[in-house]
Amino acid sequence: MVGNSLGKEFIVTTFGESHGKHVGVLIDGCPSGLSISEEDFQEELDQRIPTQTKIVSTRIEKDKAKILSGVFNGKTTGAPIAITVDNKEVNSIDYDQIKDVPRPSHSDYSARIRYGGFNDYRGGGRFSGRVTVAMILAGTIAKKLLCRCNIDVLAYTIAIGKIRSEKRFSVNEIRKNRNIAVTRCPDLVCNEKMEETIVAAKSAGDSVGGIIECVVLNMPKGIGDPLFDALDADLAKAIFGVSAVKGVEFGAGFASTEMLGSQNNDAFILKNKCVESVTNNAGGILGGISSGMPIIVRVAIKPTPSISMEQKTVNLSTMEETMLNVKGRHDPCIVPKAVPVIEAAVALTLVDHLIRAGYISKVIREGENIVGRSSDIT
Repeated sequence: MVGNSLGKEFIVTTFGESHGKHVGVLIDGCPSGLSISEEDFQEELDQRIPTQTKIVSTRIEKDKAKILSGVFNGKTTGAPIAITVDNKEVNSIDYDQIKDVPRPSHSDYSARIRYGGFNDYRGGGRFSGRVTVAMILAGTIAKKLLCRCNIDVLAYTIAIGKIRSEKRFSVNEIRKNRNIAVTRCPDLVCNEKMEETIVAAKSAGDSVGGIIECVVLNMPKGIGDPLFDALDADLAKAIFGVSAVKGVEFGAGFASTEMLGSQNNDAFILKNKCVESVTNNAGGILGGISSGMPIIVRVAIKPTPSISMEQKTVNLSTMEETMLNVKGRHDPCIVPKAVPVIEAAVALTLVDHLIRAGYISKVIREGENIVGRSSDIT
């Protein structure tokens, strides 16, 4: 099975299935000398599971990271880093029901066709949201490297169903409120409405999707390449590697199609002898290369396809149409769990591009402390 690796210099390969023994990641290209311990991963792993279990699946894994290689005496050695977490809360019996009866809008059908029926269908196997734990493990290391460069990556929920927050918050407010909110939305008024929306969908045997926004602050200018190695193209590729993602936009995104050029263009100005732009409709990336403005990306997450409401499908063994009521433990909304995963996907891509440009090695070698521009999101 190909398609399990990401990056050119900071190469991340994930492995494992939803109901297998382990989920893990192999990271090649991490600079030596970075402090890392198993405890560093815990805060990131804990972000996956909101404390309010009524809006998530009852499968609650108490993930504990195990470092298998690449770290010695608390420092990265420059060798490949292998990290795993165990799958313990596994109950595969409910998936016997869908072995031959694919869930609508799930990978069950396409995976069966692609791999001739040899794919692990339990819990969605390799296509489950469970495997994104591996991205969080790698993202933890990536964010440590970004921290050395004073680059901040922050993801949060801005919409669940038709409930959407239009408020803007400082980084400190987002961090504080996001940890309080079960939906990971920093707008606490909207958070309550979002929670009600999720609970209502769950009660009806249905599910709901939403939108995650991710902002990168203090990104240096000139990082990225044109065309097929563009920074935004690689960010989109990494983000689309996250289960349930159906759309990605940068800056004004699709709204720019309704603007005139005079409205969409970000006029340049001088501020403290540095070039900046008055607005940021481009989302911090021009021609596939960072402009120095905050990178702003929004991600559309579809409703979870596993719902208990009756749906039409086909029995692939008998080739007859049938009806399906999905049983088992499933999330009525995957958005809260996806927030730290999107953050990790963005961090991984940024580190890969910064290493390609020689930026991270320069910072580590010279011990530079890059002064950030702003703690506000614009």
